[in-house]
Amino acid sequence: MLKGFQTVFVKELKELIRDPKILLGMLIIPLVLFPILGMVLGYAAETAQEQAEKATLLVVDNDGGNWSQVLVTFMNASMKTIVVNNLTPQQVLEQDLLTKNNSTQFIEIPAGFSANMTAHTSGNRNIKATVNVYGVFQGGGIFSEIGSSVINVLVSGFNRYIAPDVVQTTQSTIIKGEIQTGVDPATLSGLMMTQTIAIPVTIMIMLTYSMQIAATSVAMEKEEKTLETLLTLPVDRFAILMGKLASTIIVAGIASVAMMIGYNYMLGSITTQIPTELSVDLVKLGLVPSPLGYLLLGISLFTTLLSGLALAVIMSAFASDVRSATALVGYIYPVIFIPAMALMYLDINTLPLAVKAVFFAIPYSQPIIASKAVIMGDYTTATFGIIYVAIFTVVVMYAASRLFATEKILTAKLKFKKAGKTATEQLE
Repeated sequence: MLKGFQTVFVKELKELIRDPKILLGMLIIPLVLFPILGMVLGYAAETAQEQAEKATLLVVDNDGGNWSQVLVTFMNASMKTIVVNNLTPQQVLEQDLLTKNNSTQFIEIPAGFSANMTAHTSGNRNIKATVNVYGVFQGGGIFSEIGSSVINVLVSGFNRYIAPDVVQTTQSTIIKGEIQTGVDPATLSGLMMTQTIAIPVTIMIMLTYSMQIAATSVAMEKEEKTLETLLTLPVDRFAILMGKLASTIIVAGIASVAMMIGYNYMLGSITTQIPTELSVDLVKLGLVPSPLGYLLLGISLFTTLLSGLALAVIMSAFASDVRSATALVGYIYPVIFIPAMALMYLDINTLPLAVKAVFFAIPYSQPIIASKAVIMGDYTTATFGIIYVAIFTVVVMYAASRLFATEKILTAKLKFKKAGKTATEQLE
């Protein structure tokens, strides 16, 4: 065994165990973060299932025959069904029948359906009957397409129990009010999940890395006792703060641009790798951000990074060394990780108002919300998020400037002292 290893090992282990800031950081992630994420995922799946069960199925019966009535009766036994007659799919959209009937999909039974069913059941197995399924793509989370899968299950059940292997379905998707024939909503949702996952993960990495750089900058000055010297120079205190933030701001700006370039490349890679038989072109479908969308997304990311850097500077001011600063900044990570991971699975537009307000109130969720909004052409949501984060950043930077303007920047420490069996937090 290495000489002195045990002594050094015990010494370092005691120092880590005795530091409450480090222990709290270790407990926060497994005991708070993961249970909350579990609740979020459970809520997402449960909400999607409830919406699918309560959803109204709109059926456009353009056939009017006996077999179309049988199909409607079969579907109505499983979910609430509303029937309208003799309308084209475009007329359904123009009359806003989906919204009026609280539905996100509809089935068209085309003319000739009953005749084809009769021919098939009479012995002509080459003739198939077809129903056309239309689903609205909302750009939501991973569970957002449960509704369309319910329709496929119903058609499969009809084929199994009523008329074996007779009915076929054609899939079409309604994107931004336009019908895209031949595009399967479930397939499209699966393709869009790639960027839905990539954006939050990238944002989490960028935020945590940048915040650690900013926190280390201040903590290192305090640890090496050079901050006192710096503050005695005939330089404005706010200039010192901005000087420290300037380098990380430049890094944040470069990171934002790099992310936009990488994001664009990722979308291009997705488009080129889609099998030709699926005939899905994200660019043609308008599911790639426009130049204005890229600009808004980049600004949203930059302002969020800037607010994170300013907050990291304030947190590190209460640390006496780099290790403590790293532990303190770690307390911010749950409000970064939870929204990022939750919004991978949740469609924020379908959440209750109170839950939606919580996500909007967290500044670090704004780039993720903006990434989904700009794809759907919702620039208002992205702009609102930028304004909100900008205001939050100004407030945080003002607090940081006030801290640097006093001698508290030298003496402020966040300590956890034991009083009996309890811990009290004292700010010196």
